[in-house]
Amino acid sequence: MPDNSANAARLSDLSLPLYEVVKRQITEAIMIGALEPGSVLPSEIALAQTYGVAVGTIRRALMDLTNDGLLSRRRKTGTVVTGRKPQHGLRLFFQYFRLHGLDGSLSKSVTKVTSLEFGEASDETAAKLQIETGRPIVHFHRVRYIDDRPIMHETLTLPRERVPGFPQKQEDIPPLFYLHLLENYGIRISAIREQIGADLASEDDARWLNLTLPAAVMTIDEVAYDQMAVPVLISAHRATTADHRYVNEIQ
Repeated sequence: MPDNSANAARLSDLSLPLYEVVKRQITEAIMIGALEPGSVLPSEIALAQTYGVAVGTIRRALMDLTNDGLLSRRRKTGTVVTGRKPQHGLRLFFQYFRLHGLDGSLSKSVTKVTSLEFGEASDETAAKLQIETGRPIVHFHRVRYIDDRPIMHETLTLPRERVPGFPQKQEDIPPLFYLHLLENYGIRISAIREQIGADLASEDDARWLNLTLPAAVMTIDEVAYDQMAVPVLISAHRATTADHRYVNEIQ
């Protein structure tokens, strides 16, 4: 197992529960094949030392993964990777979308990229990404649809040096972008810091979301961090919640 203690310590500064950090990293290792079926995990004490967390934190993460069917706790053998895939699978794992229908049902969205630009980081962007002003960045805009209805439009920005060989055409940007970052650049989005608010819809909002002004939109400004707790992606989302609600579950 890799030494993730420094990563976990830095991620703790983002108020992400440490058991969730451990759980996500073990889950991803299983899903991408780094932990093969039949592999026996080290003891809870050894895992706690590896991740730099308390044994109780490890125990909570392993309990959740066992309940999910990814691990099996065997008295004589220890904790074993079962070989079972999560019910959602790797692709659905990255199809995460927190706008739910008014009945509480999960809403599966489809995204369409509408623009792609390569530019230089402004002072504000550089500060959020912890890079120098003027460094190359990638910036693109996309719209999320549910049942062919536009629900959210969003802009995403990341340092170009983190994504060499980034698609040059907007139509080549994959819809499951977090999965793209993991598979092509080894970047795991391990934590997200959000600022949520409400605002009056702008003319751009009305155009992208088919709104009649005046109207209200929900705003979500995010900074996403990789497994080293380094900011890798900033995004701004503007959504209509006339028929949907934003759901944030904290365990």
